Amino acid sequence: MSELQIQLPTETWVAASWDEYVQVIEQPAYEKAKGYYFKGHMRIEMLPVSFDHGKDHVIVTFAVNLFIVLNGIQANGLDTTTFRKPGLRDCQPDLAYYLGTKAQAIPKGTGIVNLDRYPTPDLVIEVAKSSLLDDVGAKRSLYEDLGVTEYWVIDVDQAQILAYAIADQGSKRIQESQVLPSLPIALLEEALRRSWEADQSQVGAWLLTQFQPKPL
Repeated sequence: MSELQIQLPTETWVAASWDEYVQVIEQPAYEKAKGYYFKGHMRIEMLPVSFDHGKDHVIVTFAVNLFIVLNGIQANGLDTTTFRKPGLRDCQPDLAYYLGTKAQAIPKGTGIVNLDRYPTPDLVIEVAKSSLLDDVGAKRSLYEDLGVTEYWVIDVDQAQILAYAIADQGSKRIQESQVLPSLPIALLEEALRRSWEADQSQVGAWLLTQFQPKPL
């Protein structure tokens, strides 16, 4: 890749050295793009402009945050933040959460989260409109290698959440979150389906009734 100022293809993996990737992602043309680097390849994604992608992103963020607050879980959520293992791996998931004792692990003023210095997030979420196959394929392998505890892929078109527990550089499908105990994935999928016909305040009110402790 001798000329880095050319317009590179997006939404696909391109062979590149780490130095080439960093030079590309720091170009003004990609200032608002998401960058990934894994096994000698880089992927550049322009920020989504889809209405459905943006709406589902908000619904899932609200649902997770509401569950965290109502259950008194220590947490800090991050939106499109760069997590980096310098020279090896880079990612910018749509959402990431540090939970429990790791909630305050990243100090204020941090730019790129250096994973040689700070822990990996407990939960990573990608919202997939056109990137579904990649999100459940190469990116899942990337998050396995990084040691993320749990990974969700939101399939915007199907209102489906593919949730994976990660351990020992592998992953398996789960139907209930392990990092947010007692949170059924099916309940979040129902919230996404409801958002097709109801506004977000109505979906939020329904979620509140689902998350509140049931009377004995």
